[in-house]
Amino acid sequence: MEFLGTTRVASYCGTKKSCLFPDPVPTSTTKDTYQSYYLPGYRCLSSWQPSLFHKVVSAPPGSNKPFNPTGRPSTVLPELRSSLHARYSTRDWHHANMVQLKGSEASRYAAGRLNTDSMRLMQDKDQLTHQMQEDSRRNLGERISHIDFWRSELAYELECLLKETRALETAKKRLECAADELQGPLKIALECLYYREKRQGIDLVHDNVEKNLIKEADVFKDCQEILTKLAMKISQQLGINRDAQHALENDLSDKNSAHFIDQKCFNLRNTSDSISFYHGVEKADGTVSVPATWAKFSEDNIRCSQHARANSVKLRDDTEVALESTSEEMWNHFVSTNLAFNNRIAEVADAKNKLQAQLAKVLQEIFQTEDTIMFLERSIKAKEYPLKVAQTRLEGRTRRPNIELCRDGPQFQLVTEVYTIDDTLQTLKRRLQEARDTLQMLFMNKSKLEHDISVKANSFFIDKKCMEMRKVFPSTPRLMGYT
Repeated sequence: MEFLGTTRVASYCGTKKSCLFPDPVPTSTTKDTYQSYYLPGYRCLSSWQPSLFHKVVSAPPGSNKPFNPTGRPSTVLPELRSSLHARYSTRDWHHANMVQLKGSEASRYAAGRLNTDSMRLMQDKDQLTHQMQEDSRRNLGERISHIDFWRSELAYELECLLKETRALETAKKRLECAADELQGPLKIALECLYYREKRQGIDLVHDNVEKNLIKEADVFKDCQEILTKLAMKISQQLGINRDAQHALENDLSDKNSAHFIDQKCFNLRNTSDSISFYHGVEKADGTVSVPATWAKFSEDNIRCSQHARANSVKLRDDTEVALESTSEEMWNHFVSTNLAFNNRIAEVADAKNKLQAQLAKVLQEIFQTEDTIMFLERSIKAKEYPLKVAQTRLEGRTRRPNIELCRDGPQFQLVTEVYTIDDTLQTLKRRLQEARDTLQMLFMNKSKLEHDISVKANSFFIDKKCMEMRKVFPSTPRLMGYT
């Protein structure tokens, strides 16, 4: 269809203010390109409508009066002129008929092709659907075989883990029994240490017995701590084993459920009664794994269980080694302490015997010293009379008159006698004092010896009582935790 012109009442022929583009510039190509079309009864229009459009656009803006280029009124109404300009041409009519025929022919040809292609498509899709169903069934069968394989692996690993867990629990009970069994010897060692604190005086010595008792108590405490810590490690490992067991049981339960579901899906046929439509189920993907991660999950669970079993075996071996080493070490220290006790008892008995012998000698010396003191006192008493005689003589001779008061030989002799007797008395008195001091020292030694003898007797009694307490020691099977 070809447009022959435009009407005056078109929307773009009225007065319009441009806000974006400037007014079009008139050119001479309009008249040369388009031929004028004269309407009947209207001869004043000498150009085609675009020139009129140009004039309408070129009119001054803001004018509300109708535009008339010649200044003469039109003879054809605008409504009639609009309907005349809207008619089709003959060329358009022929073209429309040709297009209709060609379209019908094309539709018929397309329908024939569609029917042929539809039959072939139905055959292909039937074959594809059957093949896809067989492939799905085969894949389900393979999946069931994979699930069976992992089910057997998980079941075997779970059985091994349960067996190892029971053995580890037995080892833990042995450790606890051995640790409890050490409480008796440790209590005896501590009682011996506290009992030996009742020793008196110099016997309260840090001897080999005390050293061995302290070391024995420390060894017992260390062994008890080792066994307790090992039991705690086993408790932690039992927790890890239970976690691995829980993971295996959950995985095995999931595998059983998946095996039941896939077996049910594998047995479904087109004639089954339980099939139905579930619209949109293929769009909702609720899977959480792929075959690689699915297999890795079970493999990780089995590997975790194997690692837990390996740690359990190592802990059981450590338990055996710890029980053997601690029992042997405790027995050796017990024997060493008993040997030190026997040596110390012999030393105390020997020292006590020597002190008793020395006490007898001191007593004999005390008796002799007392006799010496008595003889010294008698001797001093006997020297007083000669001194008195000599001093009396000297005092009598001092009364000689005048020239007779002579320093003669008797005078010298008497003076010498007085000095000699006086010096003798002083010497005897000093010796008497020494004898008395010696006697006092002997009495002090006697007292010390008696005290030491009583101390040694007390120590001997204490050590003997400790040895009576240490007659019993747990047997090796009890220290190994078997009873």
